[in-house]
Amino acid sequence: MAQQKQLVLASASPRRAELLRQIGIHFSSQAADIDETPHPQESPERYVDRMALTKAHAIYEGLTTPQSETVVLGSDTAGVLDSSGELLLKPQDAADAVAMLQRLSNTVHTILTSVAFVDQEGEHLIQTTSRVWFRTLSAQEIDIYVASGEPLDKAGAYGIQGAAAAFVNRIEGSYSAIVGLPLGEVSEYLASKGLYAVRR
Repeated sequence: MAQQKQLVLASASPRRAELLRQIGIHFSSQAADIDETPHPQESPERYVDRMALTKAHAIYEGLTTPQSETVVLGSDTAGVLDSSGELLLKPQDAADAVAMLQRLSNTVHTILTSVAFVDQEGEHLIQTTSRVWFRTLSAQEIDIYVASGEPLDKAGAYGIQGAAAAFVNRIEGSYSAIVGLPLGEVSEYLASKGLYAVRR
């Protein structure tokens, strides 16, 4: 009987882990220590693809368990301001988070999420695009939100699953992808690997 493959999440993100647990996926987690600096002239789409693949390969190549028994999932999320094409990554500090949220106020932005799977059969890449409409934010609520610390480790300086849900008028696309993983696409691929089945 063939050994069932094991899934490793190449991330320390509690949000991605919670999304996988939400649909009953069994996995272990291992953070990938990589350089996340964008390349000169790199498109946002290429950037998130490269980050997801680099994270997955970094963990796969360092596995202590047999590679033949393991699938590694790497993922990356970034925002893009529709009006300017600006890439919105994690803020460097509180002042950067404030400035980012000021630019997001009363605008539409795109969330790109890429998911890379690496195993002995090769690599598989998924990219999803969602759009988010922010209402007008006051300076006071931006300051209060940033002071909470919530936006400091999140692309675009906000977490839609947290207090910043109050900033959002509308979304188009996948809510779970905005949080960190497009669960529809992820579950479909994992099912093809025997790593996902709907629970009774």
